[in-house]
Amino acid sequence: MVERVARLRAPNPSAMTLDGTNTWLLASRTGEAICIDPGPAIPAHVEHIVAYLRENALVLRAIALTHGHPDHVPAAPLLAAATGAKIYAHRFSAAPHDANLDDNEELRVGDLRLVAIDAPGHTLEHLVFYERESATLFTGDTILGTGTVVIAPPGGAMRPYQATLRRLRADFGDARAICCGHGPIVTDARAKIEEYIEHRERREAELLAALGAGAQTIPDLVERIYRDADLRLWAAAARQMLAYLLALEEEHRVTARRLERAMTAREQAILNPDWVNVVGAEHAPLVEAELGAQLRLDTIYEYSLSRR
Repeated sequence: MVERVARLRAPNPSAMTLDGTNTWLLASRTGEAICIDPGPAIPAHVEHIVAYLRENALVLRAIALTHGHPDHVPAAPLLAAATGAKIYAHRFSAAPHDANLDDNEELRVGDLRLVAIDAPGHTLEHLVFYERESATLFTGDTILGTGTVVIAPPGGAMRPYQATLRRLRADFGDARAICCGHGPIVTDARAKIEEYIEHRERREAELLAALGAGAQTIPDLVERIYRDADLRLWAAAARQMLAYLLALEEEHRVTARRLERAMTAREQAILNPDWVNVVGAEHAPLVEAELGAQLRLDTIYEYSLSRR
């Protein structure tokens, strides 16, 4: 009997992708299938997907994309060409696709009912999917099986991300499983969503407590809050701090003051590292996409709590 939900992991392990990108294949009882996130354009991975479909007598009708990052979508045109399947994505997605999926819209293939959920945060064009019969959430990079998610401006935004998590808790907390973009399957959906919500609240509280001791730059905050973390993660932490600070500044809870001086070498290393030297040429484009590295932080700001 063909599995209702099957995982084929792409061979692209890295610090950002964990063991690799999870590609999900959903099979209907009528022999039709949906693929969620076909992954990077690695020919061997596309061949693996096609072989799985052939071996299980499945006809791929639809390819659904959670978001446009380069570890999730580049294989979609290759898989579509090999199978004739249509590609579906968020209407704001820049990835090549045949049709848009709006919030609460159902993608129907055989007896599969895949509901699209508008889930901004990690990117502004992120979708999460919910398969009704199996009560399974497919979260892309909104929730991972291990660790936490990078929220990096300009593509990512903290308050929309937190709102997405609260919506998933309210509407899908009773899901039987979460099939994530990376990492293992989560079997206690509500606990994982709560964990993610609490983690974001805790980090923000740490940031505000640090500012309570006096004005600080993002590198100052990273060194203080992430002092026990791997130094290679500090640049990612800096982007997280920026996402929080932009939200807090918009809410008039934090004030930013531009410092009229050049950045130090230490500050540059945290805010604008040379990713080729950090992770190698193969993984640098993905890291830069995940961390919004196209937004160079060439000006240093000092942040302080707003006076009320």
